Amino acid sequence: MPKMRVAQVVSPGGPFEIVEREIPQPGPGWVRVKVQACGICHSDSLVKEGHWPGLQYPRVPGHEAVGIVDAVGAGVTQWKPGQRVGVGWHGGHCGACDACRNGDFFGCTVALQVTGISFDGGYGEYMVAPAIALALVPDDLAPVDAAPLMCAGITTYNALRNSGARAGDLVGVLGLGGLGHLGVQYAVKMGFRTVAIARGQDKGPLAKQLGAHHYIDTQAEDPAAALQKLGGAKAIIATVTVGEAMSAVQGGLALNGTLMVIGAAQSMTISPLVLLMGRRSVKGWYSGTAADSQDTLKFSVMTGVKSMNEIYPLEKVAEAYERMMSGKARFRVVLTMGK
Repeated sequence: MPKMRVAQVVSPGGPFEIVEREIPQPGPGWVRVKVQACGICHSDSLVKEGHWPGLQYPRVPGHEAVGIVDAVGAGVTQWKPGQRVGVGWHGGHCGACDACRNGDFFGCTVALQVTGISFDGGYGEYMVAPAIALALVPDDLAPVDAAPLMCAGITTYNALRNSGARAGDLVGVLGLGGLGHLGVQYAVKMGFRTVAIARGQDKGPLAKQLGAHHYIDTQAEDPAAALQKLGGAKAIIATVTVGEAMSAVQGGLALNGTLMVIGAAQSMTISPLVLLMGRRSVKGWYSGTAADSQDTLKFSVMTGVKSMNEIYPLEKVAEAYERMMSGKARFRVVLTMGK
């Protein structure tokens, strides 16, 4: 039987192991993908460190996978071998529960699946995924460029387009890391007056390079006051994972403004008076489904939004993961399969 290499985690907190497995066959409703590239996301630590309840091991992480359809299971009619596809965080839903019937697929109560958690992900040469989880990748988007857009891209793009802001509005992007450097680009391309917010004057040139109209250094000035001087933000996209930083910007919202939280901080402090006196709101936003991923990819190609990546071969998965976890990567880390 033909073999494939995958990087698996055998137990919570254990090391990555590169092993050979038989290439899996796609079951009914599933598709096999020959993976070309897979981004490494901070959420992969949920698998690596065992923070996801009930996770079964061994598990192959990876929910920023891009490759070629290699085979389809019974009943799959929407995909065929040779198509370029991506598989993101949202790995499937039942389509029949109340949440799904309302279009809230992320809240599926029956069969919600997460790529790389519910089933093996893209840290390998092949993977299988539900047909419903696949997004079509544009022909002129390279695998290493498309991979980070399957999570970091869709999360920022989808939050911005659901923030309530309109072209011309002031929009803040808190953080200039893996998500934020994409968020600034998307905000500019969507026609928002974009404010990048981060720590340190050294981030200023990067903010300008990404197209931001203003930069706020939180070490030098109060970000809420600085946003109000600019007229107040219709929306602030919080990409950081530090609750204190999120808390510090809420006062910078304009009347009826929304703080869109997409960074997984443990907790934050909300001022009821800030919300009440300005009819402001704080809202979380889930990344999105495969259809949202396709929108993200198409918009990125159309407008020239591009992730800044560091590329590693599968053999160096441990080094690549540690680089991502260190926070020193500029700005996303992507594995390539080499075949």
